[in-house]
Amino acid sequence: MRHLVLLSSTAILVACSSESPAPEVPETQAVSLYQLKIASLFRSKCATCHLTGQEAGNIQMTPNRAIAALVGIPSQAAPKIKRVVAGYPESSYLVMKIEGTHIEKGGSGAQMPFGAPPLNPQEIADIRQWIKEGANQ
Repeated sequence: MRHLVLLSSTAILVACSSESPAPEVPETQAVSLYQLKIASLFRSKCATCHLTGQEAGNIQMTPNRAIAALVGIPSQAAPKIKRVVAGYPESSYLVMKIEGTHIEKGGSGAQMPFGAPPLNPQEIADIRQWIKEGANQ
């Protein structure tokens, strides 16, 4: 019996110490900033007023429609300025509206989100970063 235990222990040690390749772990797809933060921000802070695209500005800000309604599209309030210029947050009307600088740049209306507190500095920084990275999904 004692030999059997010793043999079993030896077999386990040999099996564990054999140099076999580690199993391949599939690479996971990175989660984008849009998926991580921006979509929920648009849902909670923007889509409450810009839900169907029939509201002020004719812009739909639900997460699955926002990019198409923003990127490369002229602003209704300031048609010479695009709502979002991919790669250039400082040229994007969305940034101007949430920072409250839109009037001095030729825009009109209230700072966004309308009737609610302004976005906090981190939320604005996240939107700026998303635009800087290309404003993709």
